[in-house]
Amino acid sequence: MSKNGYVPPYTISNRTVNLISEITEIIVEIAISDKMSNNPRLRRDSRIRTIHASLAIENNSLSLDQMTDIINGKRVLGSPDEICEVKNAFEAYERLLELNPYSIEDLLLAHKVLMKDLTKEAGTYRSGGVGVFAGEQLVHMAPPATQVPHLIKDLVEWANESEVHPLIKSCVFHYEFEFIHPFADGNGRMGRMWQTLILYKWKPLFGWLPIETLIKERQDEYYKVLGECDHSADSGKFIDFVLTAIYDALRELAENAQVTAQVTEQVTEQVEKLLGVMSDKEYSTKDLMELLGLKHRQSFRDKYLLPALEMGYVAMTIPDKPSSSRQMYKKLVKK
Repeated sequence: MSKNGYVPPYTISNRTVNLISEITEIIVEIAISDKMSNNPRLRRDSRIRTIHASLAIENNSLSLDQMTDIINGKRVLGSPDEICEVKNAFEAYERLLELNPYSIEDLLLAHKVLMKDLTKEAGTYRSGGVGVFAGEQLVHMAPPATQVPHLIKDLVEWANESEVHPLIKSCVFHYEFEFIHPFADGNGRMGRMWQTLILYKWKPLFGWLPIETLIKERQDEYYKVLGECDHSADSGKFIDFVLTAIYDALRELAENAQVTAQVTEQVTEQVEKLLGVMSDKEYSTKDLMELLGLKHRQSFRDKYLLPALEMGYVAMTIPDKPSSSRQMYKKLVKK
């Protein structure tokens, strides 16, 4: 309940309870085997998948490979606005985990970063009316702009003070945020991103979980459930829909973590030796071979360098030119 007594309407079903139990079990399983937390490459890949799915839901036509190239600083042919959306989204997600999900100031800051150069109202509430359309059909008319500040204030206060389970809280916030539609543009992206932030503050692995990918695969159902909840004035169906997507995303992550763990076991000794001789400086191939006391270049690349690069423990200083004579390597994590 917020300070003025506001509580958003939602129903907790038996399915909701079961999903929370199943999600909690998988989180425990992942905590034992997951390598995401100390693998920058896996985290980055997951983040790019998240951005691609979230923007695709909003009709951005760029492919996953194109978005990856944009984020890696490569030139891509495409709509300037779509390219800007990718750059903004990556910057927003890079800064997201440092933000407070219960701060309106941080909420507006995130929107400003997300919508920079895309709308004149980036970082501010909308000044006019807005509707959600499916094709040419109006499926939701948002509250008047004059009501937005106090509606968001009530919602944020409720989320901050409520003792309801974070899984439920994040879903309710997501739904109510979309219902209010506080911004002229970017509401879908913001709602999904802010749910990620709320969940991250509960369990850090949610900072890297590409829930949006599962929602993208069920996009029609996503909008259908939003509409049903509007008509029933209850977000219960939306809670179950999103929790199902979270469960499926976690299940996939758990399976991938097991595979990664098996691969890691095979290369740990060599990779650990490599990381052990590296500090925060940059190294050439020759430097690293001398530090390891190795003379066979191909063996060094196959057993030490390439596995470390693949696992995201080491990065190239010139990633777009892997064979450059000026190529250097730097350690990304402490191990």
